[in-house]
Amino acid sequence: MESQDQIINRVAGSSLITFDLETYHQPGERVLIDIKDQLYQELILREKDFRDFVKTHDWPQYQDKFVAITCSVDAIVPHWAFMLVGLAVEPYARHAIFGTLEALETELFRRSLASVDWSVYKGAKVVVKGCSKVFVPAAVYVDAARTLRPLVSSLMFGEACSTVPLYKKPKGDS
Repeated sequence: MESQDQIINRVAGSSLITFDLETYHQPGERVLIDIKDQLYQELILREKDFRDFVKTHDWPQYQDKFVAITCSVDAIVPHWAFMLVGLAVEPYARHAIFGTLEALETELFRRSLASVDWSVYKGAKVVVKGCSKVFVPAAVYVDAARTLRPLVSSLMFGEACSTVPLYKKPKGDS
């Protein structure tokens, strides 16, 4: 005879599948190259000075790092300037983009998620894990939800013990 005081772990016995975005985080140092310091009075790009910077800058310091290239001040910077920096850092960096560190993180996650076999989630009850030890941009959560929605029977956010429902497939949809 079972005791009425017996504790049952319903989370362990549930059919929920946890989708943990943290597992798709690429380890490595993230670095921002902000060209604002190369502008005259943080306003104007002087081509000769900028080309001298590109020639003399210590590019090997970016070896095996993830790099975001940006200009954080409101200045008119020709596209070729960002292209020049991108070409200079490319032989050293693991990956470089134009944008913020958050845009870099989003791209790195998207690249990792491109290798996911999403078919394993077909018809499943999926919870997208909410807590993470690493920064996961909101855009990545949106991408995951958008990709999972047509596959799953239900989609939730949070932890298995405390979820926020996001989507439930209507009855009769296959």
